[in-house]
Amino acid sequence: MGRQKELVSRCGEMFHIRYRLLRQALAECLGTLILVMFGCGSVAQVVLSRGTHGGFLTINLAFGFAVTLGILIAGQVSGAHLNPAVTFAMCFLAREPWIKMPIYTLAQTLGAFLGAGIIFGLYYDAIWAFANNELIVSGPNGTAGIFATYPSGHLDTVNGFFDQDRQALVVGAHCLPTPGLHRRRVRVPAHDWLPPGAAPTFY
Repeated sequence: MGRQKELVSRCGEMFHIRYRLLRQALAECLGTLILVMFGCGSVAQVVLSRGTHGGFLTINLAFGFAVTLGILIAGQVSGAHLNPAVTFAMCFLAREPWIKMPIYTLAQTLGAFLGAGIIFGLYYDAIWAFANNELIVSGPNGTAGIFATYPSGHLDTVNGFFDQDRQALVVGAHCLPTPGLHRRRVRVPAHDWLPPGAAPTFY
């Protein structure tokens, strides 16, 4: 047991990243990857099975689990923003320096593409077979909605802009009353009855 701890300690020292901002960027990348991978994976399961292996509730539960897991992974390192809108809100409120805005955004975007790429690779055959070897954006055989949201045909540019802008404002507004978000780390409440993994849900 002692040798195992020593080996783990040596590995930690060997792979330790000295630059704090780089560690934080990698944490944001990994946290966003986890969020997108689990979230889009649940959507892929529902869409490609045409609703026989899940539904609206399972997608919501999967995204909730993905956010919680992303916070647990990246929270102690970067604060687990996992979204450029959150990073912008934190910088705007002077809780984070503006230098982190482009770095976090780049890391989050990279993590999101990596997570989506993993799901695309895992469901590659199913996606192609779903629409008879075609990639269709929308409609009953559309698969692009697995990875992103697409507007309905009746939605014009102005309403689409305000819809996305409203969503960004809602995400950013959630940063205002959150006492656990700190410049350096996410503070987990010290309650004996509350498991650390459940803290993002109840705090």
